[in-house]
Amino acid sequence: MEWLERAAKLRQWTANGVRAPHKPLLLLYALGRFQEDAESELAYSAVEGDLKRLLVEYGPGNRTTPAYPFHHLVRDGVWEVRTERGAGSPGTGVLELRATRAAGRLVPELRAALRREPSLVGRMARVLLDLHFPPSLHGELCDAVGLELESAETPLSAARRQRDRRMRDVVLTAYEYRCAFCGYDGSIGAVAVGLEAAHVRWWAFDGPDEVDNGLCLCALHHKLFDKGVFGVDDDHRVMVSRHFVGRSPAARAQVTDLAGRQILGPQPGTSPIASAHRSWHSRQVFHGEPRPAAVV
Repeated sequence: MEWLERAAKLRQWTANGVRAPHKPLLLLYALGRFQEDAESELAYSAVEGDLKRLLVEYGPGNRTTPAYPFHHLVRDGVWEVRTERGAGSPGTGVLELRATRAAGRLVPELRAALRREPSLVGRMARVLLDLHFPPSLHGELCDAVGLELESAETPLSAARRQRDRRMRDVVLTAYEYRCAFCGYDGSIGAVAVGLEAAHVRWWAFDGPDEVDNGLCLCALHHKLFDKGVFGVDDDHRVMVSRHFVGRSPAARAQVTDLAGRQILGPQPGTSPIASAHRSWHSRQVFHGEPRPAAVV
């Protein structure tokens, strides 16, 4: 099996669209560390904090120990774990991983392939990013794991379902070229600027390129929507996570003051966000509980 295919077929529990980005995050992190030092092992006790932060920031709201992917990624043929006792992971127990000085790294065959073909790092990373995360998060996620991507593209069809390029125009038209959360409607001449079509259910998780799975959002609110700061409730009102902290007047105006606000649009005759897509986002992306509606 080729390495790109292995990256595309990581074994995960994905029933009913549940997000399980634990293994992809560890593999992205390992690829970034390989670029930095191709020979070093990643001691669990040394990288546990980094992996935990990645899971908190880019994983679903329910918290999971980084010990889970550290142990289970071995089954996918890209990762190996050794302890002071020898080869093999001691399991998913955090204390045992620490006590046995468990350390992991990419398997020798993959390390050799990456040395022969340096662009493979970037192509594997693109597969993982495309399959598990929305485009709005790709750049910052690469920064978070220390990855510098090559410009190479992957031909792997399993990782590249074709997007409908009309999605942006259809969604922006439906919402009359204004952010559904704050009303921003900037343009230069006749060209809208700073407005984007956000998928409610992520495209990477079978979210369709349809207007009932879209929101017109400004660039800031699109990023915060994909990071789980914002959500949309059953009454099509803006949810703001209690986990968000912003003390400045700008943070209050742009985020916390939007709690409970009715979203703007879509225009009459256009399908609103489908309940199934709203529910998926609330379960798999939105963090924690929503704040009470802001007092106007």
